[in-house]
Amino acid sequence: MAAIESIYKKYSPAFPFEFSFADDEFNQKFKTEQLIGRLSVIFAGLGIFICCLGLFGLVSSSIERRKKEIGIRKVLGASLQQLLLLLSKGFMYLVAIAFLIAIPTAWWGMHRWLENFSYRIGVSIWIFFAVGLLMLAVALLTVSMNATKAALTNPVKTLRSE
Repeated sequence: MAAIESIYKKYSPAFPFEFSFADDEFNQKFKTEQLIGRLSVIFAGLGIFICCLGLFGLVSSSIERRKKEIGIRKVLGASLQQLLLLLSKGFMYLVAIAFLIAIPTAWWGMHRWLENFSYRIGVSIWIFFAVGLLMLAVALLTVSMNATKAALTNPVKTLRSE
């Protein structure tokens, strides 16, 4: 470094000798990307939690409105699986439609973000299928938690007021 500095000062004395290592520059370049990644994970988790709470509230409201129907179906011999399918089918359609709407936006955003890198990769379609299955599983878990409680309730309690 001393030899390089002396040669630099010999040919360019008006400018100070400044240097940096390539690995430090490389790490500095991706420091903001790492911060964005951490923040994205935190806010995505928070968003998923809020969405699950909203879905849980919608399911609770739907079950409350359909309590008598659930009681009558149980009296007529509906199984737990049939009741869970009945209660979760509508919500699964809504989640699937929301996912189909979100795919193009997510692909576009990921594609634009990856364009900024010198060495880039393509956005694979299997990522979207994996996220879709995970999203359906989380929604099904959220719906089935509340629906199971309603399906296991004694129908006499719900139909007594009629």
